Amino acid sequence: MVRIGLLSDTHSYLDPSLLPVLQECDEIWHAGDLGSLDLLKQLQKLKKPLRVVYGNIDGHDIRIDVPERLIFRVEQMKILMIHIGGYPGHYTSPVKKMLLEEKPDIYVCGHSHILKVIYDKQLQLLHINPGAAGREGFQKVRTMIRFTIHQDMVKDLAIIELGNK
Repeated sequence: MVRIGLLSDTHSYLDPSLLPVLQECDEIWHAGDLGSLDLLKQLQKLKKPLRVVYGNIDGHDIRIDVPERLIFRVEQMKILMIHIGGYPGHYTSPVKKMLLEEKPDIYVCGHSHILKVIYDKQLQLLHINPGAAGREGFQKVRTMIRFTIHQDMVKDLAIIELGNK
């Protein structure tokens, strides 16, 4: 069993209230728009496996060490993570092609600042967008998601509200 803390769109702000939540996790995933190299370093200091992709606001200093997309396995599940990609019925063309070729069990993206957890029946995958954990953007409430992967199942998915932006 692997407990995941999933963030996106921090835009250079790591809420101190996140630290205890992330400490409980086995892995931290960040779906882009870190905002600063300093924030990346803060996440790395948590001494957890960190899986991160860059977002559209991330500069060259982040992009030289962070990929645009990740495809990886946790337990028996295949995950595709990218910052911009859309959601079921509204995928970008490049992401739809990746989803059809890679056939992930979980597809993670950020960018919209809108929290979504949707099962795509057509592609047989779980789409997760954790919303935005940072203070920038139009979201009213900052959010993240915590969940567990056990073998080939997602369990105990929880939305964590971090307060108003």
